[in-house]
Amino acid sequence: MGARHMSPLFEKFEQRTRRSQIGIGIIVLVAVAILAHYVVVLLQLSEARKEFALRSTAFEQEVADLDNQLAQLKTENEGLQNKIESEQRQSQEFVNQINELRGTVNELDKIRTLDPELLKKYSKVYFLNENYSPPNLRDIPEDYLADPKKEAQILWKVDTYLRELMRAAEEDDVELKIVSAYRSFDEQTTIKSGYKVIYGSGANTFSAEQGYSEHQLGTTVDFGAPSINNALIASFDKTAEFKWLEENAHRFGFVMSYPKGNAYYEYEPWHWRFVGEELARDLNRKDMSFYDLDQREIDSYLLGIFD
Repeated sequence: MGARHMSPLFEKFEQRTRRSQIGIGIIVLVAVAILAHYVVVLLQLSEARKEFALRSTAFEQEVADLDNQLAQLKTENEGLQNKIESEQRQSQEFVNQINELRGTVNELDKIRTLDPELLKKYSKVYFLNENYSPPNLRDIPEDYLADPKKEAQILWKVDTYLRELMRAAEEDDVELKIVSAYRSFDEQTTIKSGYKVIYGSGANTFSAEQGYSEHQLGTTVDFGAPSINNALIASFDKTAEFKWLEENAHRFGFVMSYPKGNAYYEYEPWHWRFVGEELARDLNRKDMSFYDLDQREIDSYLLGIFD
C-alpha cells in the first residue's frame, strides 16, 4: 500500500526533472547560439577592421600620391610662372627698346626739321647772313598790333604761343600791343643805317647790326603799351603791360633778351624773344637771362623748344 502511495510523487518528480533538463537544454542551446552569434560578429568585426585598415592604407597612399602630384604641379607651375615672368621681362625690354628707338627716331626727325639757329646768341655773337629767312612766317592779327596798318609777322610755330600770350593778357585786362616782330636782313640794315646817321657809333649801344638781330629769327617781338603811345623806351617798365610780361611771359616761352646790366645793348624792357616754355621757365626760376647761359647749355633745350 505504501509503494502505491509513492508512485505518483515519483512521477511528478520525474516530470519536473525532465522539464528542468529540457529547460536547461534550451538554455544551453540558446547560450550556444548566442555564443556562436557573438563569435560570428567578432569574426565579422575582425574582417571589417582588416578591410578598413587596408582601405585606410590605400586611402593614405592615394592622399600621399595626390600630395606628390600636387607638389609636382606646384613645381611645374612655378617653372611656368618663372618662364612667363621671364618672357614678360623680355617683352618689356623689347618694348622699351622699341620706344627708345622711336624716341631716337623722333629726336632725329626733330633735329632734321628744327632750325638750329633758333636758340643761338645773335647779339654780337653769332651771325645770320643775308640769305637767312625763317620758313613759314605767319601774319600777326591786326587786333594785336600797335599800328594795324603796319604788317608784322612771326614764325608759324611761335604764332600759337604768341596768340595764347596775347589772349591771356586780354583776359587780365592788360592792353598789350605788338610794335615790331620779324625783320629781314635788309630791313635791319635800313634801320641801323638810319640810327647811325642820327646817333653815329652810339647806335651800336641799342641797335644790332644786320645779321646780329634776334628779329631776323622770326621769334622775337617788341611789345608796347598804349599808355606811353607804344613807344620803345625804358619807361615801358613802369607800365602795367611790362609788369604783366615780367610775371607771365615765361609761361608762354618768352623771355626779355636785354635786361638791366646786360653785356650787349642798353636796357630794352620791350624786347622779348621766344625760347620755349622749358628754358623760359628755368630762367625765370633761377632769375637769370638768356645770355647768362653758356651756348652749350642753351642748345640742350633746342629739341623741346616747341613741346
